[in-house]
Amino acid sequence: MSTNEPGMENLQPIEDIDRTIHAPARLKIMACLAVVESADFVFLMRQTGLTRGNLSPNLRKLEEAGYVSIQKEFADRLPHTLIRLTDKGRTALKTYRENMQLVLKELLGR
Repeated sequence: MSTNEPGMENLQPIEDIDRTIHAPARLKIMACLAVVESADFVFLMRQTGLTRGNLSPNLRKLEEAGYVSIQKEFADRLPHTLIRLTDKGRTALKTYRENMQLVLKELLGR
C-alpha cells in the first residue's frame, strides 16, 4: 500500500495514543471512573469484570501515571479502597479519545 492512498496520509495520531490508557483493562477502568465521582475497589472489579489480581496492578499503573488517586481506609475494621479519576486523568482520557477519533477518521477516510 502506498502512502498516497486516501486515508493513510496522516497516521501520526497513532504515535500519540497514550499506551497507559490504551491497554484494555486500564481503558475499562478509566471509562468507569469517568462517569462517577469515585468508585470503590469491589465496584470497579464488578463493573470491569477484572479479577482482584488483574485490577490491582492496572490501578497501580494508572496511579503511577497520575491518572487516578487511591485512598485506602478502614470502615468497621474492613479495608476500603476508594478510587477517583484525577484532573490529569480526565485530561488524558479526553486527549486519548480525540486521538482515537483522529486515527479512525484517517483510516476510514472521513
